[in-house]
Amino acid sequence: MKNLRPNCTAIEALARALLCAVLLLAANAAWAGQVVGVVAHLSGPLMDRKADGTVKALAAKSEVENGDTLVSEKNTYAQIRLLDNSEITLRPDTTFKIENFAYEADKPDADSAAFSLLKGGLRSITGLLGKRNKEKFSLKTPAATIGIRGTTFIAQWVEPPAPVPGLPPPSALPASNLAPGLHVAVLEGLIVVTNPGGAQHFPAGQFGFVPNVNAPPIVIPQNPGLKFTPPPSFSNSVGGPLASQGAAAQQNGVDCIVR
Repeated sequence: MKNLRPNCTAIEALARALLCAVLLLAANAAWAGQVVGVVAHLSGPLMDRKADGTVKALAAKSEVENGDTLVSEKNTYAQIRLLDNSEITLRPDTTFKIENFAYEADKPDADSAAFSLLKGGLRSITGLLGKRNKEKFSLKTPAATIGIRGTTFIAQWVEPPAPVPGLPPPSALPASNLAPGLHVAVLEGLIVVTNPGGAQHFPAGQFGFVPNVNAPPIVIPQNPGLKFTPPPSFSNSVGGPLASQGAAAQQNGVDCIVR
């Protein structure tokens, strides 16, 4: 009788591979559906593109999940409060992705806070995760990755002007009057900005700039025109030590309402 074992072995291997793929997809689906925070304040339309490609409009108190890409429309500020009581406030015309966020009070080893700023800008206020596991926080941008050391900071990515065929590269500043690249301002604590060009620490009161992914981050002596002015109602839920940051922001030249 002809030996069928090689064919059986191949079928078994294929079955195992298919089972692993199914389990991996199921695990990813479960991870992507985990609720990690809520929309605490909203001043206009905020769209949410889910990991499965579906899109929905969010309102105040809407839940956000791992894998969500949030898009704030023109004139929209949106404040997201995460499970560890940290806050991410998006400025208008911003695209922000929650890559992976995990926080449980009794499981510090499982902490994770990975985000991507794809377009626009935000303000980040550190929560409990950032206080106990600072190294677990990362915010990726097109020019660099931002890490924290117990921090409140502002980051804004300014897209380079689109080239026009047949004309020399544009040199004028975009409508925001900020040079193309990543701009940061630190209101409290310390951040570290890293890319292939190098790394730079920025303490409270400093401004920074990264023109592109290959250029090293540099310190800017004064505010280049970075503004962040969410509606006053956004600050109603923030108290305690953050109350002093409004004065600090004014002293450092940031047009930013933080109470």
